[in-house]
Amino acid sequence: MDTWLKRIRPNTNNWSQNSFILIMILALIFTILLPLGELLIKAVSNRDGNFIGFANFAKYFSTPTLVTSLLNSIRVSIITTVVSVTLGFGFAYALERSGIRGKWFFRSVALLPLFAPSMLHGLALIYLFGNQGLISTGFFGLLPEFRIELYGQIGIVLSEILYTFPQAFLILSVAFASSDYRLYEAAETLGASKWRTFWTVTVPGSKFALISSIFVCFVLTFTDFGAPKVVGGQFNVLATDLFKQVIGQQNMQMGAAVGVLMLIPAVLSFVIDRISERKQSGWLSAKSMPYRIEANKLRDALLFLLCSVISAAILSIILVALFGSIVRVWPYNLQISFSHYDGFLDGAGPFVNSLIISTGVALIGGVVTFLFAYLIEKSRGYALLRNAAYFLSMLPLALPGLVLGLIYVFFFNNPNQPLHGLYGTIWIMIICNIVHFYSVSFLTMTSALKKLDSEFEAASETMNVPWYRTLVRVTLPMSLPSILEICMYYFINSMVTVSAIIFLYAPDLKPAAIAIVNMEDSGGTAQAAAMSLLIILANLIMRTVVMLASGSFIGKERQLVSPI
Repeated sequence: MDTWLKRIRPNTNNWSQNSFILIMILALIFTILLPLGELLIKAVSNRDGNFIGFANFAKYFSTPTLVTSLLNSIRVSIITTVVSVTLGFGFAYALERSGIRGKWFFRSVALLPLFAPSMLHGLALIYLFGNQGLISTGFFGLLPEFRIELYGQIGIVLSEILYTFPQAFLILSVAFASSDYRLYEAAETLGASKWRTFWTVTVPGSKFALISSIFVCFVLTFTDFGAPKVVGGQFNVLATDLFKQVIGQQNMQMGAAVGVLMLIPAVLSFVIDRISERKQSGWLSAKSMPYRIEANKLRDALLFLLCSVISAAILSIILVALFGSIVRVWPYNLQISFSHYDGFLDGAGPFVNSLIISTGVALIGGVVTFLFAYLIEKSRGYALLRNAAYFLSMLPLALPGLVLGLIYVFFFNNPNQPLHGLYGTIWIMIICNIVHFYSVSFLTMTSALKKLDSEFEAASETMNVPWYRTLVRVTLPMSLPSILEICMYYFINSMVTVSAIIFLYAPDLKPAAIAIVNMEDSGGTAQAAAMSLLIILANLIMRTVVMLASGSFIGKERQLVSPI
């Protein structure tokens, strides 16, 4: 009897794991692959659904105004990328390679834009450089006036720099923190100057991070909708063109063609990033030494000044938006009032809708991501199934939010689809947000699971313990800090995203980020700023809760594994 159980248990484990992986693949096919196929079909079809080849693309490139929008997007993205990566490089270098004080403060300030919707940067710039802005009017006549052409290319670039700078900083910061100090010792032994060491060791050592940050900043700017919508004025870009084609003109076929064009830089970024990541493996070894910071007062003074200027710019954006949201009528009545916040917390308003959506995304997305990552990384399912599931899990990385929302319109709004009932409900927005941010969460969870010894699963199999019992009793408790980080990532990004759900919300289920766009359209700049600050507050609270909870779990784990 015992021998029979030993034979049947592994077979049962393999069968059940393969079944779950198959369900996972089907879920990814219905939420990613089939909607993407619908986009490609629409792009080569006419309004009657007949195949017309590349006629939609030919029409696009033969329309001067549309081609101008494409060129505008490319130009704005290049300028933003150059500035953001340069500033991110300097900021990361200052925090990781110098002895300046207040690093925790500078790091915290640099990450603040991640907690805010991209529209906030445009709104704050209006308060600073708009017709009645603080700087435009010389602080209401107290100082000389300084005006810029905010509504257009300059405003978009400034907003996008604030939006993409934290991304570049984070990527480059990790690269600097993981450098091997032995290379610098070798350069010093060979008599290389500090400047030569910088160009021959520091820059080559961070080249993969530079490549990643360049493509991340370019794609984020190229596909962003919030900043061009707020401060773009008559300066059209590809993202606003897509919105106008779908919402304004109901031209789904041309919208699909624009969506395909937006896919191109994202796909190229994904491919090049994967190649760079493979080449980067092996750069560090077990013998690598952490970087040792040497004393240099001039270097620290210059880098402290750089960090102070960048931090002041970020803080000024947040503070001026806060000030604009608590005065009665900018700039005519500066009496402090919280009237612009009235009604935001009542009933099922946009802010409450966003809290519900983001909480659902965090809870469901966290569970699904953990289970999917476990099935691919730790299960003994068929390699072909696991590889197929991994490939599908990577696809959302190449899907901009605006394109993802568009393909969900095409797929789920089709009455012939079995999942048509989800369209117009809160569930379609939850699913869209999970898919939008799934790949990064999946990679994070996979990396965390790789750190767990595979002997847990081997011992469980030897003892004939079902895999799901090991999952719940061993793997889940040890992975809780990573799961909490993933849930926080889902929550924060779901609160601030606009592009992914701009086509999907129902009038009675409008999220807060979408409400900000509508408020700004109708001239309610103060209300839009107030809503943005509520989103920042909610995200900061979520971040604090997760940090405290993660610290508690890590402390318990250390007590369990520490020697008596």
